[in-house]
Amino acid sequence: MAFSCSLAGGVILGVALWLRHDPQTTSLLYLELGDRPAPSTFYVGIYILIAVGAVMMFVGFLGCYGAIQESQCLLGTFFTCLVILFACEVAAGIWGFVNKDQIAKDVKQFYDQALQQAVVDDDANNAKAVVKTFHETLNCCGSNQFTALTTSMLKNSLCPSGTNIFNSFMKEDCHQKIDELFSGKLYLIGIAAIVVAVIMIFEMILSMVLCCGIRNSSVY
Repeated sequence: MAFSCSLAGGVILGVALWLRHDPQTTSLLYLELGDRPAPSTFYVGIYILIAVGAVMMFVGFLGCYGAIQESQCLLGTFFTCLVILFACEVAAGIWGFVNKDQIAKDVKQFYDQALQQAVVDDDANNAKAVVKTFHETLNCCGSNQFTALTTSMLKNSLCPSGTNIFNSFMKEDCHQKIDELFSGKLYLIGIAAIVVAVIMIFEMILSMVLCCGIRNSSVY
C-alpha cells in the first residue's frame, strides 16, 4: 500500500526534475531583457510537483512503518498527510487551469518586446541575443508570417541559419511554437497530477480500512 505511494512520489519527483531542467524551457526562461527577467510562472507548478513528490516518498515510508508496526497513530498520521497533500494538489490544479493560457501569453509578450527592440534599435545587443535564443531554440522566426518576412528582410541575422525571404513563409511563427512548447509541458504536468490524485485516493481508503481493522482486532 504505502510502497506504491513512495514509488509514485519517486516517479513524480523524477518527472518534475526533468521538466525543471528541460533544455528548451531552461534556455528561454533564464533570459533577461535589460532588468526584466523572463516570466517564470511556469516553474511554480514544477516546484509544487517537486515538493509533492519528495513529501510523498517520505510519507510512503511512514505508512510502511506504520503498517508493519500496526500502529494506529502512524497510520492516522499517514492518512492526514495524504489529505493535506491531496488538498494542495487540488489547489495547484485549479491554479494551473486558471493560469494555463497566461503562462504562454507572458512569454509571448516578453518575446515581442525583445523582437521590437532588436528590429528598431541596432545597438540593442541584449534584445538581439534574447530574440536569437528564441529563434534557435524553437526553430522559428517572427511572431507571425508578416513579422517573419520583415525580420528576414531587415535583420536576417536574427533568424535561424538558412532562413531567407522565401522560406520565411514556410516556418512556423514563434507564437505558435511557444504555445506548443508550454501546452505540451502543462499536459505532462496535468497527467502526473491526475495519476498522483488517483493513487492518493486509494491510499487514503486503504489506510483507513487498515487502521479500522487494527482497532477492531485490538478490542478482541
